[in-house]
Amino acid sequence: MTIIDPIELAQELIRCPSITPADAGALKVLQKHLESLGFKCQHMTFSHKNTADVDNLYARFGSAGKNLCFAGHTDVVPVGDEGAWTVDPFEAKIKNRYLIGRGVSDMKGAIAAWVAAASIYLSENKNKPINGSLSLLITGDEEGPSINGTKKVLKWLKESNREKIDACIVGEPTNPKHLGEMIKIGRRGSINFNLTVFGVQGHSAYPHLADNPIPKLMEILGKIKKKPLDKGTEYFDSSNLEITSIDTGNIAANVIPAKVTAKMNIRFNDLHTGKSLTNWMKEICDEITSDYDLTADCSGESFITKPGKLSDLVMNAVENITGVEPVLSTSGGTSDARFIKDYCPVVEFGLTNETAHKVDERARIEDIEMLTKIYLEIIRSYF
Repeated sequence: MTIIDPIELAQELIRCPSITPADAGALKVLQKHLESLGFKCQHMTFSHKNTADVDNLYARFGSAGKNLCFAGHTDVVPVGDEGAWTVDPFEAKIKNRYLIGRGVSDMKGAIAAWVAAASIYLSENKNKPINGSLSLLITGDEEGPSINGTKKVLKWLKESNREKIDACIVGEPTNPKHLGEMIKIGRRGSINFNLTVFGVQGHSAYPHLADNPIPKLMEILGKIKKKPLDKGTEYFDSSNLEITSIDTGNIAANVIPAKVTAKMNIRFNDLHTGKSLTNWMKEICDEITSDYDLTADCSGESFITKPGKLSDLVMNAVENITGVEPVLSTSGGTSDARFIKDYCPVVEFGLTNETAHKVDERARIEDIEMLTKIYLEIIRSYF
């Protein structure tokens, strides 16, 4: 049985410039290595109106028993200011014991570590069948709209009646600065609001002939921000609303605008849902004016995998390998765990996120090697 080197595989993956939605060969690289280990691979391409086609990969070793899945993504964000990088973003260069490249922490390094761990485990058990199945669900649509990726693969698995995932580890970079600090057992929800308040355009010298919508919007925003949404819960910090834009499109100082638009984002805990927050927002708007338009886009509801068997297993593996007792957290943005939680228990653990999406994104060689050991401990303990 082949033993895969996590650093070499991470380099291969980084050298595929898979900026969402382009795959650039990343999934083929992964499939090649997985098939060499005996995984059966299913390549899927999904599409949706007004979105690009996205490639996805589901691979499984074994056909019975408990199915432990690793979920991740090979797509990466753009490099940004390429001239500010000290190396080619897709060269996958090792410098001062760091592997540098776009996507190494988020999250090609974790994918490579899991595949390497699986190769070691299968080699250890080459003369006996494992008591269950190992699988990987890898998408090319996590950094993008997340429409044609994990969500559709999960639906395909359910509708095919051939696959059931019993537990899932997502390899997002969960640690703020040092490997072993943090495991994610849930995520806050996220909802975006676009609020337009209408008035009547006019000359600022004759305000009685116009209807300025800006004071009405300011009153709405004042009520929204007057007091916190909540004080947090057992596993979540307090929900947070941010006003991210106010715009009239007005370039003249002496013209009262006909409308004004505000954009807002709420990161919310398990005391709320996208629907309840939308209703709350409408109620406040209705108190001030009836002449408005409100749209809401909830990219994910809050969720929690309460501490238990799966989180204990991951926590013990992290502590055994690193000597660090990790914190169970629900902080950060959204991830594809928001889709997986509807199918099975899910926790997230990967590399550090300190340089994710930044210039010179990097991961310590020792961290990738240690993450491989942690993942191997998780696999061993699960079965």
